[in-house]
Amino acid sequence: MASGSEANLHCPVCCDIFKDPVLLSCSHSFCKVCLRRWWRSKEALECPVCKRISGKKHPPCNLALKNLCEAFLLESDQKSEALCRLHSEKLKLFCLDHQEPVCLICRDSENHANHKFRPVDEAARDCRDKLQKHLRPLQEKLKLLKQTKGNYTRTTEHVKVQAQDTKKQIKKQFKRLHKFLEEEEKARIAAVSAEERQKREVLMEKMEVLRREIAALSQIIRATEEELRAEDTFFLNNYKVTVDQVQEHPLMGDPELLLGVLLDQAKHLGNLTFNILNKMAEASSYTPVILDPNTAHPRLNLSEDLSGVKQGRTVECPNNPERFDSFCITLGSQGFNSGVHSWEVELGHSSHWILGVAPESVQRKGHLGSHSGLWTMEFCKGKYKASSPSNSVSVLSVWNRIKRIRVCLDCDTGVLSFSDPNSLIYSNSCTSTEALFPVIGTSDKRLLKILPETIILLNNTC
Repeated sequence: MASGSEANLHCPVCCDIFKDPVLLSCSHSFCKVCLRRWWRSKEALECPVCKRISGKKHPPCNLALKNLCEAFLLESDQKSEALCRLHSEKLKLFCLDHQEPVCLICRDSENHANHKFRPVDEAARDCRDKLQKHLRPLQEKLKLLKQTKGNYTRTTEHVKVQAQDTKKQIKKQFKRLHKFLEEEEKARIAAVSAEERQKREVLMEKMEVLRREIAALSQIIRATEEELRAEDTFFLNNYKVTVDQVQEHPLMGDPELLLGVLLDQAKHLGNLTFNILNKMAEASSYTPVILDPNTAHPRLNLSEDLSGVKQGRTVECPNNPERFDSFCITLGSQGFNSGVHSWEVELGHSSHWILGVAPESVQRKGHLGSHSGLWTMEFCKGKYKASSPSNSVSVLSVWNRIKRIRVCLDCDTGVLSFSDPNSLIYSNSCTSTEALFPVIGTSDKRLLKILPETIILLNNTC
């Protein structure tokens, strides 16, 4: 087909061979998709070439032009069929030795003597299968990379939400601390003002007594001094009366400096920060185990202060390596490898709970079997059970419903015990070369709460 005729088969918009051409009333044709895209950017249904307005929003298909385009494409495909560069013959065979397509003349040539051949279509099919096998690992790797990238994206969003929630909680806690300190400051300032007022009142009372005595003595002294300056006869006439007035006035004892009238600054300022911290500790609670939300199964909901857990709606969270994905438990945020550690859990009327410890390397993905890697005590279906990595699950003889339990881990002796809360229920050997983390889990919507403990942060006694 001539190049001039080929030019007539190109859409004026995309400059490619027409695809589903439509005909406007102005006799210009365009690809259906190109025309719709053009009209979406215009206010009127105008022709892209002559700008005339079309009377039809859905112009008819130019069937004749469509047939011409399809015929042209078919002819182009036929012309583009590969030919042998030596003999200009169709390449119908594939030489297995040289791994290249050849024509029938090449097959009989000396260059391909004793070579093995396959029809092109069969060879292409086999090669496609081989290439597909080589491609499959790349496709799987690409799929994995895309999944990982998506997980990173979700993790990034989760970290953003975590940061927002954490900042909110920090501000909330500091708001309480600010309020406590402001109230404490006001109370201590008020105490200083009250003592100042009381001391001043005592001093003012003493000063008033002295003022009255000073006034009385001053009046007698002035009158007597005037008599002393009087003429002798007048002085002697009034002498007896004046002497009586002086002698009859009662003299108060000598005034002494008062004890305890100064402000007790030591009481108000001594160990001020120390005392405030102790009072703050009394007003605060210390939870011996803080739960790690990054390990919690998605169906577990943790309390704001990370001391309680219950089962609730599934939370959207990353499937990070630390998180349990099949067993509804979570770990404490701190592991222990020395010393004695205990925590008390309020169980209430929960129908299912599990408590214990686990090493950091515990399996977190997939089915754990019989709580593989865990030392636990569990309440399930009305029965109390215990398990450890070395022993199968055993049923415990507990007759009364346990509503509160104390877990005690003695890392030095390697013993894990459970009490109710002071009478021993069960204990087991618990040794590990790794740090052991507290475990808590439930499939009940009722909250399991790790109880706070009373801790004296500072001691001002020797």
